[in-house]
Amino acid sequence: MKKLFLAVLLAGSAAFGADTTKAGMDAQRLAKIPERMKAFVDKGAIAGAVMLIERHGVVASLDAVGYQDLESKKPMRTDSIFQIMSMTKPVTATGVMILMEEGRLALSDPVEKHLPEFRSQWMIESQSADGKSRKLKRPSRAITIRDLLTHTSGMSGAPPEGAKEIYQRMDMPLKDAVAMFSQQPLDFEPGAKWQYSNAGIATLGRIIEVVSDQSYEKFIEERIFRPLGMKDSFFFASPERLDRIAMVYKIENGKLKRSGADILGGDPAQYRRGARYPAPEFGLYSTAHDLSLFYQMMLNGGTYNGKRIISKASVDVATQLHTGPIEPAGHSPGMGYGLAWTVVRDAPGTLQSQSIGTFGHGGAFGTQGWIDPKKDMVGVFLIQRSGGGDNSESKVFMSMAASAIAD
Repeated sequence: MKKLFLAVLLAGSAAFGADTTKAGMDAQRLAKIPERMKAFVDKGAIAGAVMLIERHGVVASLDAVGYQDLESKKPMRTDSIFQIMSMTKPVTATGVMILMEEGRLALSDPVEKHLPEFRSQWMIESQSADGKSRKLKRPSRAITIRDLLTHTSGMSGAPPEGAKEIYQRMDMPLKDAVAMFSQQPLDFEPGAKWQYSNAGIATLGRIIEVVSDQSYEKFIEERIFRPLGMKDSFFFASPERLDRIAMVYKIENGKLKRSGADILGGDPAQYRRGARYPAPEFGLYSTAHDLSLFYQMMLNGGTYNGKRIISKASVDVATQLHTGPIEPAGHSPGMGYGLAWTVVRDAPGTLQSQSIGTFGHGGAFGTQGWIDPKKDMVGVFLIQRSGGGDNSESKVFMSMAASAIAD
């Protein structure tokens, strides 16, 4: 039975044009990856998953296991659409790099140069243990675009009181949301610490709007998605795509249960119907294939299929380590930050067999994507599970992908 399962998986890879020989990958080892992921499905850890590995510019494997919808037992497809959450952040950053190359902004620009509402910001100097009283002062300098990109601006990581549901209701225009964020005091001096900030990345999206004189989502579609052929990447779902959007689940009492309206993006079964907030920090829907196009463009130095999105110089700037000695500077040991990209900094970050200098990003629902220049490899791992976890499935996938390299 096991041999039959592996044979079916290998046949499936061939059907969509995967070429393990050109990719320098071991076909038998690659076939073990979906088998292992199916075990996670069988034990109820995930509803389903899509996994893609690309090497030397060639798709080595693209597999789907489990279910897109548990209740209806709809099988997961290789072209199923996922809420990729914070994997959106590097896409937003790439939009900023495009405008930088056109001379329309500089990474060192104070944010207030483009968004006047950020003038004369305050910073928290001290506050009581319960957070009910605090002393404010002016920061030593204004926050910059680079501060936003590296999560070192001091902007808060959560929405302010009175607007806690903005990430669930998605009913506020980006302009209004960022204006609200701008009135919150900074948590620390700009550049002094690292603090993951959704508000900071949302601010970058608003800068894109002001500088380009387009809506954020329109700019990203025209300048990134369309040239790369990312046909299934979007911020607001159209009716014809709904049947391919994977549902989001959570673990409750040891079992998978469909997530409700309290998660990022709201009730997944409502597909953000009526949303106005594009969420440059987490709002993107996409597929494994589409993401591989974006990642391969970055691995190629800013170009794909004859279309240049950004220069190699910009790729190098965006993916080098910018957080330096700041510690912590990421969600796990051995990691730092580039310009909205996580970067493997030193040995503790290589435990899933990623090379130092590998860059990528994960998402709140367990998604993960990475680019390893030393291995000439791209990996995409997509699941939909809210409520956190130890990301063991993505770690297993990354390790197994690296172990399948044959040359």
